[in-house]
Amino acid sequence: MALALPRPRIFFLLLALAGLGCFFGGVLLGNLMHLAACPLCILQRMTYLAFAVIGLIGIALAQKPLGARITAAVMTGFAATGAYIAAYQTWLQLHPEGPSCSANSPWWEDFVYWAGEKAPDLFLSSGMCSDPGFTLFGLSIANYSLMVFAGLTLASLALLLRRL
Repeated sequence: MALALPRPRIFFLLLALAGLGCFFGGVLLGNLMHLAACPLCILQRMTYLAFAVIGLIGIALAQKPLGARITAAVMTGFAATGAYIAAYQTWLQLHPEGPSCSANSPWWEDFVYWAGEKAPDLFLSSGMCSDPGFTLFGLSIANYSLMVFAGLTLASLALLLRRL
């Protein structure tokens, strides 16, 4: 039985809007609540933004089955990467005595700091990854992000595997 999904262009649009909503929602939440985003938070924002941009490209490429499949595969990769980042941050928050996200400054952390210098309103990183900061119903923002990325992974995987 085939999945009852909307047409590929509409599905790419919906996924792109979800990614943009998560990106701007994170920026707005951080600014309104004066939350200090950590490097992993910023990396998740960047992943949401990249997911959305690829989704917008997918709208144009959806007319060709190969283009739609390649775009859906790339989106699945970004969503799965975001889920991994959020899961790692969740693990850090559950084990705050363990390693921190700022030990030895890996390449991605240097990239986050560079982006924070270029666009501080969107990518400024000043928090600690092991600090959950704001929680709602006992879950941190990283926990919610993990759930969203898991949903985006499943949705983009469904788009990849559907009959076009």
